[in-house]
Order: sequence, then structure tokens, then C-alpha cells
Amino acid sequence: MSDDEPEIPPMWPVGTSQEYIDARIELAKAERLLRDRVEEVAAARRRMPRGAVLGDYTLTGGPAALEKDEPTEPVSLRDLFGDHETLVVYHLMYHPDAEAACPMCSMWVDGFNGVAAHLAQHTAFAVIGKAPLPMLRAWARRRGWEGVRILSSHGTAFNADMHAERPDGAQRPMISVLAREDGRVRHFYTLPADFLDGAQRGIDLLSPVWNVLDLLPGGRGDWYAGNAYAGRD
Repeated sequence: MSDDEPEIPPMWPVGTSQEYIDARIELAKAERLLRDRVEEVAAARRRMPRGAVLGDYTLTGGPAALEKDEPTEPVSLRDLFGDHETLVVYHLMYHPDAEAACPMCSMWVDGFNGVAAHLAQHTAFAVIGKAPLPMLRAWARRRGWEGVRILSSHGTAFNADMHAERPDGAQRPMISVLAREDGRVRHFYTLPADFLDGAQRGIDLLSPVWNVLDLLPGGRGDWYAGNAYAGRD
């Protein structure tokens, strides 16, 4: 290392081979480039043109505490913003005829529930599903989602208009960001789980699970989240 090059903080224990050290330094350079690319994409996202103005859909909400399902109340999309000018919506895959919510969606909401207090410093956040409210709240109780607001879009065109469901009624996993401007709700951004070419992992960066698994020697493999393994049932 030359005198003008910064000292590299070790990312390996004592006794590591030079071969490993050299490979790790090259990997660190690639990780930095990845970080830079993520920031470039985030900047491009912020430069998006203004999105469409949305109708003020009337959703169904319930008590803040999950123990009871009633009384229910109509909640407009504008109401969900509270004191914030932005609203993040996770579109939970839970069809009215389904017996349970999507396990992968549930894993993502598990994560959002854990950081809800931090998100609340910056934006409003809500989980909206197509299933009737009692089904959604029962599922939220099972998962322990005390930190996120759960609402039902049952009986509304919200999912269809947001393309959070397919023409046949199948639900789509995705996350949307809405903005409030002059009393109107405007769409800013939606990120589905599938890319334009149908490839998956579109919203993986929003869950720490995948990012941690990618650190392992075997990577993430073909693992898929479940609703009924230890600690989740």
C-alpha cells in the first residue's frame, strides 16, 4: 500500500490468508459501487414526473388496538396521511376467498411492523388488503402487527385502480407511495415484486431477511417464507 492510499480497516480476523484479504478488498469495492448505484436509482426516483391524482377511496378501519374488531369506521385515503404529506401503502395479498394472507407479504409486514415507529418520524404508513376487515385484523393479531395500521379495501375499486390486483382478481404484492397536494392525493411511486421482464425480487431491498441471507455462504437459495414455522404460527 502506498503512502497516499488510505489504510483499509480489517474486515477479517487475525490469521486470514492474503488470498482471502485480496478477494475481500475487491468485493468491498464492488459493494461500494452497488451502494453508489442504489443512490443513483433513488435520485432518479425522486425526479419522477408528478403522478396521477387518485380518487378519495373510502376504506374500512377499526380500533387502534387489535384485540377488538369493532367499532369499524370509514376511513378516506386522505385521512391516512395524518400530519404527514406522504403515505406509504403496502398492498397485502389477501384475497377475500383466501384462508390466509400471502406468507411472503406477511414476512415483509413483519419487518415494517418492527420499524413502524421509525417510519412514523417521516411518513404515514398503512397496510391495505382486499379481504374484509375482520379477516385482516385476525391475521394481524396472529402476526402481532401492533405497530401498523390495517385497513380493508373490500367493496372498493382501490386495488383494481392501483393495479394491486389482476383482472381475474388475483392480488399483487407491491408497495406504493402517495403524496398529498392541496388536499388531493397523488400517486408518486409503486414498486411491484416482479420486474418488467417478470423476474422476481423487485421489493427484496425492503426486507432485511433477504439481505441477511445473501451474506451467508450458501446465499438465499430457493427458500420461501412460510406462515407456519417456529416463531411464526
